[in-house]
Amino acid sequence: MKFSEDRIRHISHLILDELEKEACVEPDGRAATVHEIKKVLFDYFEAEDNVDDLVRGKIRSLSRIVPEGSREWDVLFNKLFNEEMEKRGFSL
Repeated sequence: MKFSEDRIRHISHLILDELEKEACVEPDGRAATVHEIKKVLFDYFEAEDNVDDLVRGKIRSLSRIVPEGSREWDVLFNKLFNEEMEKRGFSL
């Protein structure tokens, strides 16, 4: 995971503050909303890490070598990464 729990908590509060400014959230549901935002962020970052490993493995297992950092590798990685994230319910 790329972010610490403290950073995710901070981001969750920033998101909630913006939602409250836009009147999308009632102030009395603040704790439950922060909890839900944190859960979504944790789930997303965990899926992102797992998909990254999976996609890198898929590229390594190709019958031909695709050098990491090449334009072809980047295009292939992004395509496979987006497909796998969508399978997990995270569309970008």
